[in-house]
Amino acid sequence: MVFKGRTVLAFVLLSMFASSIMTLTIVNPAIFAAVKNEVGAAAAEAKSGLSGKDINKIATTYQLITSKYLSEVDHEELVNGAINGMLETLEDPFTVYMDQKEAKQFGENITSSFQGIGAEVTQEEGKVTIVAPIKGSPAEKAGLHAHDVILSVNGESLDGLTLNQAIMKIRGPKGTQAKLEIVRPGVTDPIQLIVVRDDIDVETVKAEMLEGSIGKIEIRQFATNTAESFNEELAALEKKGLKGLIIDVRNDPGGLLSSVVEIVEPFVPKGKPIVQIENRKGLREETKSEQDGGKPYPVHVLINKGSASASEILAGALHDSAGSKLIGETTFGKGTVQVTFEQEMGDGSNIKMTVYKWLTPDGTWIHKTGIAPDLAVEQPAYFKAAPLSKKQTLKPDMNSEDVKNLQIMLKGAGYDPGREDGYYNDQTAQAVKSFQRANSVPVTGEVDEETATKLEKAIVAAIRDPKNDLQLKAALESIRKEIR
Repeated sequence: MVFKGRTVLAFVLLSMFASSIMTLTIVNPAIFAAVKNEVGAAAAEAKSGLSGKDINKIATTYQLITSKYLSEVDHEELVNGAINGMLETLEDPFTVYMDQKEAKQFGENITSSFQGIGAEVTQEEGKVTIVAPIKGSPAEKAGLHAHDVILSVNGESLDGLTLNQAIMKIRGPKGTQAKLEIVRPGVTDPIQLIVVRDDIDVETVKAEMLEGSIGKIEIRQFATNTAESFNEELAALEKKGLKGLIIDVRNDPGGLLSSVVEIVEPFVPKGKPIVQIENRKGLREETKSEQDGGKPYPVHVLINKGSASASEILAGALHDSAGSKLIGETTFGKGTVQVTFEQEMGDGSNIKMTVYKWLTPDGTWIHKTGIAPDLAVEQPAYFKAAPLSKKQTLKPDMNSEDVKNLQIMLKGAGYDPGREDGYYNDQTAQAVKSFQRANSVPVTGEVDEETATKLEKAIVAAIRDPKNDLQLKAALESIRKEIR
């Protein structure tokens, strides 16, 4: 497999097994070959390292279960359970075992389009956690946010499931519903969301020329065709007289390192590092720019807490090695690299195991801390408002988290509720009536399902309107200063 002059020997995982997409990376082939050799040697050593007593304990446990346990137990489930048990002792959410069915689905998702909710997920302290909803996906439209914890899907609890088992419940055919119960940081009560599964658009790059000949290129994920699309769009913008560039990787959960390298290299001078990889012994190897990179115009990068994995590599590389300014929020913080071992398993199953750290060009390991922006900019409060539960009609004198979110949404839609503390006062009721009049629903001053749905749609429209994007506005203002 060749990526613009670079022979790639194998895929190495950079990010998490996702509900609708796979995020992968490719590291230096020499490093990967070394890992494979180390694994082979380690496997041989492990076999010799297991004493007869160890093997006897395992075999005896298996025999006792199959011969004495109250119910019959499937052989494959026992073996898979033993493997999962060993991996779980590592307490690493990114190291997982995939049985034949899961591994097959994993392989298909690498090369095909996807059906699902469109969100990258991981497992933190046993909880299935959103890394980022894909831009334009059903998950984003339904109001899922980075760091939301999914408790259940269609009434089935995810507690106690492996990440892959949870993903199998989240995924589903296009048009079917995933009724999610989630917990959101800072929100007291669980939130109910309905996400309609759909085909996930694999179009990863969107470009436009903004006022003042400032280009904006949005990267939604780093797939096999992303770098090619990015470079085509960049060339088109440059032909139009590009004076400054904004690269937007907000809510981009990651992808192929090869794509990151191809995108970043034209901006980074030859010989400067793009990313570093560190193994368990602390030995590091750099991926350096092989091009005479550098642009005659300023470049800013938009980031937020949903920018993860490969997005963080791009942000770190452009910041440290190309002098780009980062604007927005601190990123997710995914700084480990996983390798898949399907061939070694020998039966169609697969183990995805953490084998490296990745570090920014200046040697910073951003795992669990993320990359902080040069210019911190928060979006308006309604960007993060939770959808209304619609369990009951909201009325004056109520005091709840739902009312608080209602007030945040009303203010975002241009109707002043007078307060945002969750108490439904007279001014909140008047704001509701004004909204109802403007949107052709019965004017009651109370929020039933119809009013709640229309208000949520109004907020989605407001969020998508660039004039409300404070982070983009800050990037434009900053880049204009540099152009002058």
